[in-house]
Order: sequence, then C-alpha cells, then structure tokens
Amino acid sequence: MQKKQTLPKWMSPALLIAAGALTIVPQAARAAYPDKPITIVIPFSAGGAADTLGRLLADKIGQKVKQPVIVENKPGAGTLIASQHVASAKPDGYTLLLAASSLGTIPSINKNVKYDPVKSFVPITQVASVVHVISVNPEVPVKNVKELIEYLKQNKGKVSYASLGTGSSTQLEAEMFKNMANVDMQDIPYKGSAPALTDLISGRVQVMFDAWASTGPYAKAGKVKVLAVTTDKPSPSIPDMPTIAQAVPGFSAMPWLGLVAPKGTPDEVVQVIYKAVHESVQQDDVKAKFKTLGLDVIASDPATFGQFISKDVKTWGEVIRKANITVNP
Repeated sequence: MQKKQTLPKWMSPALLIAAGALTIVPQAARAAYPDKPITIVIPFSAGGAADTLGRLLADKIGQKVKQPVIVENKPGAGTLIASQHVASAKPDGYTLLLAASSLGTIPSINKNVKYDPVKSFVPITQVASVVHVISVNPEVPVKNVKELIEYLKQNKGKVSYASLGTGSSTQLEAEMFKNMANVDMQDIPYKGSAPALTDLISGRVQVMFDAWASTGPYAKAGKVKVLAVTTDKPSPSIPDMPTIAQAVPGFSAMPWLGLVAPKGTPDEVVQVIYKAVHESVQQDDVKAKFKTLGLDVIASDPATFGQFISKDVKTWGEVIRKANITVNP
C-alpha cells in the first residue's frame, strides 16, 4: 500500500493557494501596450523626406501613446536592409518599419530577398502617397501627355528618360508608361534626383518621372515642364495638374510610405498605432508639413492597406517582368 504523502508544516494549503495566485497575477496585471519605448526603423538616410516624415510620426505617435518613439535609420540596398531587419524582429509592436513602395518591388527584382512583402509583415496604415510627376525638358515641343506620346512615336529611339537606378519608382513608372502608351525611351540611370534634374534641364535627357518635391521648384522657375501627375486622380497637393490617366487610361502609379510590423504582431497592438497615426494626420500642422514634403495624406486602415500592398506587388511585378529588370540575373 502506497504511503500517503504529507506536506511539510510550513507548506500549508493556504500558502499553496496564495503562491498559485501569484503566478496568475502577472498575466492579469500585464501593462497595456505600449509600456516601453517603440522603435520606427527608417530605410533611408537622415535628412530626406521619408526621414522627416518618420520623425514627425514618431513624435506624434509618442504623444498619443505616452511612450517615447525612437527613430533608427537603416539605409542601404534599396531599403532591403531595413525591411529584412524588421521582418525578423520580435512581433510585439516595439519594432515597426516605415516601409516604402520598394518593400513590394524589390522581391521581384532581387531573387535573394529573404522576406515576402505580404506574408512577412502586418500592415498598419499607408500613411501617405508620394506625389510623382512626369516632366520634360522645356525644349521638347509638347504641352501635355497626349502630345508627348505622339512626339515619342515620331522620334522612336531618339528620346531618353532619367531614372534613379534599377528598380527605382522612377524607372518603374517610365517602363509602365512605355508599355501602356506603346512608346519607346532609353533609360539613363542616375544616383540621385539632383544630377538627373540637372541633365533634364540641360537637355541631355528629355523626360523624367520624379517626386514633385524635387521637381516642383524647377518647374516653378520654368526650368522644366511638368505635364501630369502619376496617380489616377488629381493630387490634393497640386489639384490643377492633369493626370497621365487622362491620356493613358488605366495608368496609375502611387509611390507610398506606410507603417508595417513583423508578422504575428497582435491586432490590438496594430490598432493602437493605427489610431495614433490616423488621429495625428488630421492635425493642421501635420497636413501642412506633408504638403511641404510633397506628400498626400492617406492614413488607410490596416485591412485596406493590406489589400493595397497585395495589388501593388502584382502590378509592379508584371512591369518588372516585362522590362526584364533585375539586379542578379
């Protein structure tokens, strides 16, 4: 017969119950998110429009959630370094990525990418669209996109466009335009907007897709001629500017900036950040800052942003395949 086990005198049933209760308390009393600083990883160097936006968001989110929000710049490899860093981060809401359009395009260009733009992240909000325009050298004898298409067809093989390199939004927009308008232009890559615009102004290249923030000052000075915005609808930043879609039905290119988190981040955490951003971008000072940066406010909800990313990946993946754009053939 098995001997009945007895508890030591100091280990009373009441003490055991109290000890058990202590193991439950930390779960029940766990502090609501966030209870420590949050980091927003920015895939660009300090000083640019995306960095300025990221720091503005960090400040506004911090005010809303009552915790410091730290900005960490991780530039390099066309945003790949930052994206892969966040994709592998702990999905607890304390490491976020200020993603750009390249989040979805790089995997189609570089086969060595270790993340999936849809499966590796949880969408929070598409914060803004980057206003892009198509411009020409003032000597190009056209006044609108329709006339540019006619000019390109009449001068096949003689016209060049400036891009910011392989896989850049400027190159992809130009290639989409070539496909949809059935025209031909030669890509001339540059290492930045400044040298590209210099050559556009001088006439070394004739056409360029680029951000309004970069092009606008030259357009206002009469040094370049802006024909249209790349979005399918007019931009609130330059509402009187026509769209490419008016001449090329279906054309739509919206470079974007948005917040994503590692896959597995709880929905309640996502909602906290989304709410903070959505409320912040309604403020007049934020709207004014966005306009100076050449950005249009979007602030879409997580589900809508997720659907947008999926569609964006497919759209640009097709453009990339048709143009045979790759960095590791």
